[in-house]
Amino acid sequence: MEALTIREILEAVNGRLLGDFDDLDKTVSVVETDSRSISEGALFLPLSGDRFDGHAYISSALEAGAAGCLTQRERESYLPGKFYIKVESTHRALRDLAVWYKNRFDIPVVAVTGSVGKTTTKDMVAAVLSEKYNVLKTEGNKNNDIGLPMTLLRLNRDHQIAVVELGINHPGEMGYLSAIAQPDVVCITNIGDAHIEAFGCRENTLKAKLEVFSHARPGCTAILNGDDALLRSARDVSETLWTGDTLYVGRDMGLNYHAGELESDWRSKVSCEVVTPGGSCHMEIPALGEHMVYPTLMATAVGERFGMTLEEIAAGVHNFAPTKMRMNILSRQENITILDDAYNANPQSMRAAIEVLDGYTGDYKVAVLGDMFELGPLAQVLHAGVGEALGKSHVDCLVAVGELSRSIYDSAMDSDVPQCYHFDTKEEAFSTLQDLLRPGTTVLVKASRGMEFEVITDFLKSITAEE
Repeated sequence: MEALTIREILEAVNGRLLGDFDDLDKTVSVVETDSRSISEGALFLPLSGDRFDGHAYISSALEAGAAGCLTQRERESYLPGKFYIKVESTHRALRDLAVWYKNRFDIPVVAVTGSVGKTTTKDMVAAVLSEKYNVLKTEGNKNNDIGLPMTLLRLNRDHQIAVVELGINHPGEMGYLSAIAQPDVVCITNIGDAHIEAFGCRENTLKAKLEVFSHARPGCTAILNGDDALLRSARDVSETLWTGDTLYVGRDMGLNYHAGELESDWRSKVSCEVVTPGGSCHMEIPALGEHMVYPTLMATAVGERFGMTLEEIAAGVHNFAPTKMRMNILSRQENITILDDAYNANPQSMRAAIEVLDGYTGDYKVAVLGDMFELGPLAQVLHAGVGEALGKSHVDCLVAVGELSRSIYDSAMDSDVPQCYHFDTKEEAFSTLQDLLRPGTTVLVKASRGMEFEVITDFLKSITAEE
């Protein structure tokens, strides 16, 4: 973040200075919302939620080195030499500050959203653009109403393009995020069952996702998954939302960008021939699963949108690295492999992960699967569908963990998966996992974020030796 004066912050958030502090030319160059990670001279922005109130930590943040803070309430006393800015809402102030700050930089913004594959697509787009441009991108999946403004507050004069991920779990959120991002390019990966408890059906999910165009820049380019039937109808659903080009990507040869001649070594990469309006190019994707052609095609479309050659784009694809716990391949001794996909899960990503495990090299294949959250009344049937997918694969063993995953277990048993286990907790599964592990084993670890399945990955690493 480049330095802002208190005068500028007051203007950006429509705030009022409290106490005796009057040096409006004092500057800050970092914003923090966590009092435990305060940098010297930072602006502390306390947020409030249902179970916490950051205002309780204002004094400790200032004593730890913050230069000043925002606050929704006047204080009984003010520390000398520290500034306090009164705002109506610190949450809205974070939004207003990020928008004001972003508008200081005349750079394009690429926004990535969808039900599945947002983080992977964001990372792939950033990897491609980084071959030619200095790119700011969302860290991890900090894609909500806090993560997005905090990402934009990291902008500086060296950045040439921003690639941001937008994630929602309730209707109405996307318009809020769109107003912050003001995208020039929008990539929508797909429309699936993620968060369907809140949206009710996929058609409502589509409408909610399309709100990303509500504050898009004039002429915004839409890059959509053309193999997704709902996205193919997006223009009909909301034909007035965007006026720029619409580019469709996918496996269908009739799309603007399509991939053919797919090959996989089922060990470390997928290769394909990418065909674009401007030509074609062989690309090697350093990740597993045929579904990786979609982020690759979207990144190709974005790259060409910003004047990159196919050679530059292919180099960026080759340099792609997934975010931690996003199908990371952990090679261990005795030809044991851990497919660490523990960050999150929904029915579509579960099936894609099972396909990767099914095709992966290895003598014995184990799927360690946990609950998928926010599926509402469809939870039981959608979990059962994962069990059916296992039955159609060549996976040797299921270890299901969690209350909802009982339906995966029951369905997998009915689908004749050779070995099936169910446990209520992760810790209860440890001894069975240790017994199952043998030379030549490949283990997939996947569940929703709230299951904290990285604990299982760490356990598997602890009982195996690094290659």
